[in-house]
Amino acid sequence: MRKLTYYVAATIDGFIATDAGSVDFFPVGGDHGPAIIAQYPETLPTKVRQVLGVDKPCQNFDTVIMGRKTHDFGVRTGTSSPYAHLRQFVVSSTLPENPAPDVELIAENPIERVRELKREKGLGIWLCGGGELAQTLLPEIDQVFLKLYPMVLGHGRPLFGTAGHLPEPARFRVLTSSIFEDGVAFIKYSRVR
Repeated sequence: MRKLTYYVAATIDGFIATDAGSVDFFPVGGDHGPAIIAQYPETLPTKVRQVLGVDKPCQNFDTVIMGRKTHDFGVRTGTSSPYAHLRQFVVSSTLPENPAPDVELIAENPIERVRELKREKGLGIWLCGGGELAQTLLPEIDQVFLKLYPMVLGHGRPLFGTAGHLPEPARFRVLTSSIFEDGVAFIKYSRVR
């Protein structure tokens, strides 16, 4: 069965974006940048892949799921299909239709749709963001791959949203960790079931 992986950048105080949804505060480059290209080339937006000349095949994921706010960030940067090299889904109860011909809308019951996707053949499923969707899909998240940046934002959009409480903690264990000279840490967690 395919795994749902929440692969995301976060500050050490647990924020993935500003209150307005900006991620511009995350530094680009450093020695962690080449590691992203080498290990997770499919997580680069299609336009960025083209600019950098990245044409590596998908290694980890062939499907991406994002929330409406995450997708809207791509729209603000000029594309309604940010990951055209992947099968794309947007979870939203307010979009009236698919936002692009190659982006499928999940308007209701995202947990059931994720379960269906997990039963299909293929590579992993990447939960791109955001935090509210991660909170909703937490029962189905198998892995968390965290790019932890050495900064404190103070406020913003939390890693797992703010909606509700869990009946019990969701437990994960560390699979691997790497720390780069620029201070960014990659930490891979696996769900303990």
